[in-house]
Amino acid sequence: MSTLWNVLPYVVIALFLSGTAWRYRYDKFGWTTRSSELYESRLLSVASPVFHYGILFVLAGHLVGLFIPDSWTSDLGVSEHAYHLLSLYTGTAAGLLTVAGIVLLIYRRRTTGAVFRATTANDKAMYLVLLGAIVMGMWAKLTHATGDGYPYRETIAPWARGVFTLQPDGSRMEGVPVTYQIHVLIGLALIALVPFTRLVHMLSAPVQYLFRPYIVYRSREPRQLAARAARRGWEGAE
Repeated sequence: MSTLWNVLPYVVIALFLSGTAWRYRYDKFGWTTRSSELYESRLLSVASPVFHYGILFVLAGHLVGLFIPDSWTSDLGVSEHAYHLLSLYTGTAAGLLTVAGIVLLIYRRRTTGAVFRATTANDKAMYLVLLGAIVMGMWAKLTHATGDGYPYRETIAPWARGVFTLQPDGSRMEGVPVTYQIHVLIGLALIALVPFTRLVHMLSAPVQYLFRPYIVYRSREPRQLAARAARRGWEGAE
């Protein structure tokens, strides 16, 4: 079983990298969210922010939980129990927010004819896997909510860090509860699907917009506006 956990992450990484390169090479103009805002915007204006904020908090929580060792938080004076409670409450809130966003997006796709007709098989698979990953993660967390919770920072986290340092230790995953193992497997499947679905747009998110300078708009003087409005067609030509 440890062989699976040693090999599978690199299979997923290979699919992610090769799929991304293929998508960029042969489907550059399809590298978008394939937005359907023109078909329906009222519900989308609510569902999209809810989903995106929720998934950003979920990703942030995973990055902290997997890649910040427990010794670091201990040095900062954060006890394991305090960390568990913070992770439990914030993670559950972020998960619920994400699930609410996904449910609203799926409802919109199913009830808006034009949006439903534009939905592909890849979209359906992506929603199913994404929803499964979030729900299973919440289930795993809530079923081990008592005490200090399951110590995943002693098992799953070192294994995940070992994958990126090319020293995976699959034996750490053998005693992990089944709910956590399923959550990790669905998460890996989601990563492998990214290049082949609309999720690929997150690789080209316009982060530079956060740092661009302000755009200054200057209004024209009333006399200039009047003079400009008076020139129609050839009448104002010099």
